[in-house]
Amino acid sequence: MDERPRSPSPALRVREMVLADCPRVAEIRVRGWQTAYKGMMPQAYLDGLDPADDVERLRARFEQAVEGVVNLVAEWDGVVVGWACHGPYREGEVRTAEAELYAIYVDPDRLARGVGRALLGESVTRCTAAGHGRMLLWVLQENTNARRFYEKAGFAPDGTEEPFEVEGTEVPEVRYALVLGGS
Repeated sequence: MDERPRSPSPALRVREMVLADCPRVAEIRVRGWQTAYKGMMPQAYLDGLDPADDVERLRARFEQAVEGVVNLVAEWDGVVVGWACHGPYREGEVRTAEAELYAIYVDPDRLARGVGRALLGESVTRCTAAGHGRMLLWVLQENTNARRFYEKAGFAPDGTEEPFEVEGTEVPEVRYALVLGGS
């Protein structure tokens, strides 16, 4: 049975991100990393993450976005509670015709309330409308919660794995894929 994201709550709205959202998105990203990757990455690294540092990187990426890259935020009663970014799949430095979900983070206080489903659903809809045949994403091999989330949305591991290292600790990633356009 296909369990792709359903319509969000009336209190929840997904829209395109604007520059003024960067501080809140940085906060969500950092808290998301600290919550989701606890026990998977060195704790000292996670503890050292700072939204003030992340906001500058986020602003720079946002202002210099590559064509086709879309940043979305989810608002709950007008407060930004989630962020997703997608665009062309990156094969090294080359952008391909396939889509990639680069990131999706939800305020840890709003987990399991449909925010992630709404963001992922909007990304999938936009990538389908843009004519991409598949949507790919990378997830930490040990991140069973995220893997379950993607699998419920119809994504499946495609057998590709990639090494990833954080401060000397190996945290391998697994690639997931979703066929777009009605399969």
